[in-house]
Amino acid sequence: MHQITSLSLSIRVFLFSLCLAVLTALSASSVLSQEAAQQELPVEILSSSIKSDELDLRLLPLTKSELEKAADIWLQNAKKEATILVDVMVRLKDAEDEDADKLRELATTITGRRNDVLGKLSLVANAWEAKGGKPEAIADIRAYRNSMLVDEVRQSDWKTLTKRVLEWAKAPDGGLQLLTRFAIFVCALLILIIIARTARRLTRGAIVRVPNLSQLLQSFIVVVVYWASIAIGFMILLTAMGFNITPLFAVLGGASFIVAFALQETLGNLAAGLMIMVNRPFDEGDYVDIGGTAGTVKSMSMVATTITTADNQVIVVPNNKVWGNIIRNVTTSPTRRVDMVFGIGYGDSISKAQAVLTDVVTTHPLVLDEPAPVIRVHELSDSSVNFVVRPWVNGGDYWNVYWDLMQQVKERFDTDGISIPYPQRDVHLHGAVNSGIK
Repeated sequence: MHQITSLSLSIRVFLFSLCLAVLTALSASSVLSQEAAQQELPVEILSSSIKSDELDLRLLPLTKSELEKAADIWLQNAKKEATILVDVMVRLKDAEDEDADKLRELATTITGRRNDVLGKLSLVANAWEAKGGKPEAIADIRAYRNSMLVDEVRQSDWKTLTKRVLEWAKAPDGGLQLLTRFAIFVCALLILIIIARTARRLTRGAIVRVPNLSQLLQSFIVVVVYWASIAIGFMILLTAMGFNITPLFAVLGGASFIVAFALQETLGNLAAGLMIMVNRPFDEGDYVDIGGTAGTVKSMSMVATTITTADNQVIVVPNNKVWGNIIRNVTTSPTRRVDMVFGIGYGDSISKAQAVLTDVVTTHPLVLDEPAPVIRVHELSDSSVNFVVRPWVNGGDYWNVYWDLMQQVKERFDTDGISIPYPQRDVHLHGAVNSGIK
């Protein structure tokens, strides 16, 4: 008796499923043909058997009004599939184990069909939005789709959810498609990086042949080419993968104004960096003095310049402070003049001191013959007669010559009996005798 009852229940479930499938097919075909005729839309656009890729292509020539009609029809189809699915889920709650398994399979089939309709509805909504569709209506369609999926998960038991996840993972248009697209995206991204690096290498090889370009400007152009290749290639990749990047441009356009207002100081550094690269007041490796900060230019970005001092301190100076300050480039010229001052006592011979200074300077191997060194009496100061000594040297020999001459002049003055006086002051007392002071 129990077997007969179970068999009758199974037959009823089978007949119920068959009836649902037949009614769904008949209603869908009749509704599609009637509405297509009424709305004057291509029948292929509204066919439930059309593939998503084909639908995406056939939506391209449709106008905004035609897409609105198509979106309304696909929305009605989604509602009908959802109604059928809800009816099956209600029966599933009261069914016994054997019948419940069959109803779960039926629910999984209807869910796949319903999700396919929702996916095509999203394609129509995206195409409608791209051609200027009503934002409120498109938002309502997306909210309906999302709520349907969320409510379905919330109302289903774990066995049903597990079965649907497994079915989705094995489906060609489900998990396999997603995995394939992800693999294609990763491979395309790797190829894009290789192309960008190749473009950077070719740009670096070509730009070195351009005369009068600083190292800073060359580095900047190479970086711009690299990241521009990445950005353009990434947008092309997203478009090829089916993503609509038009909203991305709109977001970037609105955000750029806010970012520009918030980062005024940074944009000032950016503009100053461009001015430095174009006008080339210095280059990498030059020894500069920028507003009292002296050192070798180690590197430069669009917002700051990095300087290494003589004692190996690393100082980062914002570019607007660099461009708005006095810049002294020590190494830009091939030769430099060494300026030194030597003092002798008032009792020493000026001619003898000048002869000693001339001999010391001209015999130094690193002092240049042209321009000729200048050695002259410069000042009669409070405590000494001061000579200026100004030899010319190659830029890299500046400090060696400076230190050598300081030492050699002192040694020669000591040998020849020429004094280098300390600061001194003569004090004269007037009226000491008249006041009785002895």
